[in-house]
Amino acid sequence: MVFGQVVIGPPGSGKTTYCNGMSQFLKLIGRKVAVINLDPANDSLPYECAINIEDLIKLSDVMTEHSLGPNGGLVYCMDYLEKNIDWLKSKLEPLLKDHYLLFDFPGQVELFFLHSNAKNVVMKLIKKLNLRLTAVHLVDAHLCSDPAKYVSALILSLSTMLHLELPHVNVLSKIDLIESYGKLSFNLDFYTDVQDLSYLQHHLDQDPRSAKFRKLTKELCDVIEDFSIVNFTTLDIQDKESVGNLVKLIDKSNGYIFAGIDASAVEFSKIAVRQVDWDYYRDPSHLSFNSLYLYNM
Repeated sequence: MVFGQVVIGPPGSGKTTYCNGMSQFLKLIGRKVAVINLDPANDSLPYECAINIEDLIKLSDVMTEHSLGPNGGLVYCMDYLEKNIDWLKSKLEPLLKDHYLLFDFPGQVELFFLHSNAKNVVMKLIKKLNLRLTAVHLVDAHLCSDPAKYVSALILSLSTMLHLELPHVNVLSKIDLIESYGKLSFNLDFYTDVQDLSYLQHHLDQDPRSAKFRKLTKELCDVIEDFSIVNFTTLDIQDKESVGNLVKLIDKSNGYIFAGIDASAVEFSKIAVRQVDWDYYRDPSHLSFNSLYLYNM
């Protein structure tokens, strides 16, 4: 049984930086990590790449050969990858024995709530290789400073969760920069817990640009609250504690914390609900994650 993360999110949300920082953190706590780049538009990788989709197909070649723009080109690339899933499967098989997998996907959001190719790729890998994957959906924390953008982020997160049908963790990335965009209308818990959105609608009504969409905004907020499955955790990728807390959530969601445990259902339930001690991660205290991460940037 192999565990890993499917890293997704809009352009600029910090997916590649996340994969770089997360891979270094996981190595520090004793895991062998393989990062798989499935973004054919990402030709400048800060991390060591175990598998690169550019060995199969390049976005620039697709755009030239088929006269497509970047969005259409990415859809084509994902379709091509799905049809050549055996190529990816053969590349992954040597890593399955002892590696934790990080899949770095493109930032085109339509791939994850509208088109089926990316989902099909993930589902085929899960079925063929017995993978246990969690979708880590990154959203730039600065969207919280604009009520309309925050509602859009909620809708995107909800749509992606329903479409992918994976264990799912929504993350407000770059949380260390959030104050640089101005004071938030509410405290941070309001945005992470997705509390009563009627308060947010009041702020939207104050903006002439948003006031004319009042009814639409209310209906969207009602949909989000009716499902009541969207919330966020925060992340500063340069902060060891912040990354560690996220790893705990991901490990619970994909079942990593249960790997190798032979226990009853009752014992599994106790493990699932309790706080995970830091000793679980075999943290080598003599190493500094911050210094290593910053040194390699």
